Order: sequence, then C-alpha cells, then structure tokens
Amino acid sequence: MAVSEPIVRRKLSDEVFARLKRLITSGELKPGDDMPSERELMERFGVGRPAIREAMQALANMGLVAISHGERAKVLQLSARSIFRQVDTAAKIMLASSTDSLEHLKSARIFFERGMVRDAADKATAEDIAGLRDILAEQEEHRGNAEPFISADMRFHTAIAAISGNPIYAAVSEAMLGWLKEYHTDLLIWTGNEQYTLDEHAEIIDRIAARDAEGAEKAMIKHLERSRSLFVMQAANQ
Repeated sequence: MAVSEPIVRRKLSDEVFARLKRLITSGELKPGDDMPSERELMERFGVGRPAIREAMQALANMGLVAISHGERAKVLQLSARSIFRQVDTAAKIMLASSTDSLEHLKSARIFFERGMVRDAADKATAEDIAGLRDILAEQEEHRGNAEPFISADMRFHTAIAAISGNPIYAAVSEAMLGWLKEYHTDLLIWTGNEQYTLDEHAEIIDRIAARDAEGAEKAMIKHLERSRSLFVMQAANQ
C-alpha cells in the first residue's frame, strides 16, 4: 500500500501571497509601483482583509514591498544589499548561540577580504585611492570615539570590496561586518590601540595605490589576524 500523502489545504493568505508575488516576479508590477489597495485586492481575489494583510506582510518580510502607514504598499527594487538584510536577525542569533559559527564567519571574512584587496590593487582608480584616504582621515579624527570610529572602519573595508565594481561583493562585505560588529567593538577601540588599526589601514592603501596585489593581501591578512588574535585574548580574560 502506498504511503499516505494527504493534501493540505492552503491558507487563504498563502494563496493571496503566491498570486501577489507572481504579479511582481512576472513584471506586471515593477519596482516603484504602488500595490493595489486592500479593497481592490479583496474584490479581485474574493477574500477578506485579514488574508490580504497577512499576505502583504509576508511580501514585506521578503523585502519585496515596503508598507507605510496610511499609504499604499510600494514594490521595492531588489538588490544584493536588501536580500542580505533579510537574514540579518537570523545570522546574529546564529552567531550569538554558537562560538563555532562566529569563528567560521571570521575565517570566511579573511578569505573574502584577501581576494577583495588583491582585486582592488588591480582595479583601483586615483579616485578610489583618494576615497580610501578620506575614510582613513575621518577615522583618525574619531580616535577614541567608538561609534564613528567603527563606522569608518566598516566603510573602509566595504569601499575596498566596492572597487571590484560588483555590488554583490560590496553587499557581502557590509553584511559580514554588520554581523561581526558587536563582537569586535572592544577590539577596535582599546584606549591607546586605535593607532594599530590606522597604521594598518594606511599600509593597505599604500599597497593598493602601488598596484602591489601580493603586498596588499599580506597587509590585509596581518591586519585581520591581529584583530582575530586580540579577540581571543579579550575573550579569555573575561
């Protein structure tokens, strides 16, 4: 006798969600377009307001639409950045609950950034180099002021990834740095030790400017491995 495979009836909101998603993925509704009103959708699909609202919230959770109070929902332009933002909360929970996951992410970041900095050494324009030096100067100004110093630090690394011209690389960099931020705050701002970060960033810029891919990679690895070892020491002393 065959194994039973019962047919499960879908919730109304699930069916509405599927139909609305099809309108977006088919191109009938494009980025920037307003979604139909709740009343229009209720009449079109023959369902009540709760099913429409549930479906719309599911679309919003996927990053497909933006919901604003008192206004029609709007179809969003999907990007690598918006897609990664959808997993922010889950990624942070995973890291908080697993030391192994945090170590794996740090290893992945080193692997990723050594490739990004080599690519930057091959492709960086004079404008790119000037932009990196501007970020470094801003970081210098914020020495001892944790939040803006860390923000500039993150933008420095994301700017290197962006030199590739590939928006997915820049989005991956931004996502990883965001997930690691709370675990690295004490590393970046140890009174009297910010200079290490500033000097290492300056060395990375110099190697990129010299189109020295191997030297840039070595400088980046030294920079990230120092942060990694300091993190271990900090955790061991708590």
